Amino acid sequence: MQEKKVSRRERERLRQRQEMLDAALGLFSEKGYHNVSMHEIAEKSEFAIGTLYKFFENKEDLYKSLVLEQAKKFHDTLMKALEEPVDVIEKLRGYVKAKGEIFSKHVSMIRLYFAETHGASFNIRAGLDSKIQELYEQSLQTLTTIFKRGIKEKRFKNIAKPYHLAVALDSITNAFLFLWLEAPERHPYPKNPDLILNILFKGLLVP
Repeated sequence: MQEKKVSRRERERLRQRQEMLDAALGLFSEKGYHNVSMHEIAEKSEFAIGTLYKFFENKEDLYKSLVLEQAKKFHDTLMKALEEPVDVIEKLRGYVKAKGEIFSKHVSMIRLYFAETHGASFNIRAGLDSKIQELYEQSLQTLTTIFKRGIKEKRFKNIAKPYHLAVALDSITNAFLFLWLEAPERHPYPKNPDLILNILFKGLLVP
């Protein structure tokens, strides 16, 4: 099936919108959501304030669009890492590596998202959580399928529900990433995914 060709006008519109989002990300990351105005975003992106409002109803709408679009990109990257390898262990290694690469390439966005979603008002977060939660649940279900297959193939011990194993791996990787965000030199994210996976694969108890 042939993809629909995007018109020059639509390409220009998408380019302008992206420039506005990029400018907003830079300002939000530097000053925080509450300390940035739509006028500042318009000035930095070099568009008239009226043009900015043609794309976004207000600052909250712009922020939601920014976070959700980035969340979708992150989700797609993780899904690709989980789908490409055939072997279940290689799938998990790809997932751990992809998470680290996403964080290192998008530090500004990651910092902004965690700062704002943990400290922003309910109104700002309203409408975001359900959509991002849906993407998050999709990634957990994909991990669950991998653990389920690994147990069926007798690659993994049947010591916990596959869904709980998926949650555990997601939580462990996030813990390493939060440490890295706080002190990158002291706590670098492991380049070898097995340093994280072995927490699950080998466990703590000496046999």
